[in-house]
Amino acid sequence: MMYAMTDDPHSTPHVELAAFPTPVEPAPRLATAIGLGPDDLWIKRDDLTGLGGGGNKIRKLEWTVGAALAEGADTLVTTGAPQSNHARLTAAAGARLGLDVVLVLRGSPGVSRSGNLALDGLFGARIAWAGDVDRAGLDRAAAEVCEQLRTSGAKPALIPFGGSSALGARGYVRCGEELREQLPDLRTAVVALGSGGTMAGLVISLGADAVLGVDVGALPEPAAAVSEFAGLPAPEGLRFRRDQIGGGYATLTAPTADALTLAARTAGLVLDPTYTGRAMAGLIAAVRDGDIRPGERTVFVHTGGLPGLFGHAEAIAYAEGQVAEYRA
Repeated sequence: MMYAMTDDPHSTPHVELAAFPTPVEPAPRLATAIGLGPDDLWIKRDDLTGLGGGGNKIRKLEWTVGAALAEGADTLVTTGAPQSNHARLTAAAGARLGLDVVLVLRGSPGVSRSGNLALDGLFGARIAWAGDVDRAGLDRAAAEVCEQLRTSGAKPALIPFGGSSALGARGYVRCGEELREQLPDLRTAVVALGSGGTMAGLVISLGADAVLGVDVGALPEPAAAVSEFAGLPAPEGLRFRRDQIGGGYATLTAPTADALTLAARTAGLVLDPTYTGRAMAGLIAAVRDGDIRPGERTVFVHTGGLPGLFGHAEAIAYAEGQVAEYRA
C-alpha cells in the first residue's frame, strides 16, 4: 500500500541543490556474493548528489531550506553529532546560498576527529557545542542558539534533526518516484534507517511492503518517526531490522566491517561505517534469512556518508588492517 501526502507539494517553496535523477547501477558480482542472482541487485547512487560531498540529506534540504528562505531566514541552525552528514550538508547548502550556518553538536571541542567536522569548518559553519546531552538536551541547546541569534538581529531557521520531517520526507518521495521509473519491477528498496525521513519518503511513494529499513541506532524508536513523517496511524506494517545496531551508533560492528570489505571488493563501492555499511549488512542478513530472495529485483539506496569514514578511528584501523603487502 502507498500513501499520499496531505499537503500540495507544489504549494511549498523548494530550492534546487542537486541534479536529479541520480543513477542506478547494476552490481552483479556483489549480488552473487551475497546469494542473489547477478541481475537482482542495483545501487541507487544517492551518494552522487554532488553538493558538499553528496548524500541523501540534500533531497530533504531542498524542501526544508526552501521553506526557510520563503520565511526570510538568513541563518540556518541544525543539530547532530560531530560526524553528522546532515550537519555537513546543511553547512554546504548555506555556503552555496549565502546563508550563515550554526551547527549545534553533541560533545565538546577537540574530542572528535570527524571527517564531516573538518568539512563543516571548510564550508564556514560555526559550531555550538552542547556537551554530553540527550536528544531533548540537544533540542534545548538549539532553541537557545536561535534565541541568541534573534537577539543579535539575525533571522534563524531551525532545520530538524537529520533533516527529517514530513516536509523533508518529500525529497524521498521524489526518489521513490525515480526508482519506479528506473526499475519498474522493483521488489525491495533497502535503506539505512536513522532519523526516519528517508525511509518515510520511500514508503509514501513505493509502499510499506517495498521498503526495508535497517536501523543504525540513531533514535530509540525510529519506526515511530517513520510512521509520523509518512502520515501513518502506527508503525505496524513497516519492514525494518534492528539486528545491526551492535554496540551503538558510533561503533563499528563485525557484520558492518565485513559489508564494507565485500562491497568494496566486489563492486568498488565505498560505504561508511555508520549508515550505509550497516544497511548493507542488513541486506546481507535479509538474503540469508529469506526476507529478500533470489529472482526479486532489489535496490540498495546508497545514501552517502563517505567523509564520516575518514573520521571513524575504528573503521580506519580496520581498513588499514586489510592492506596486503606485495611479495614477489
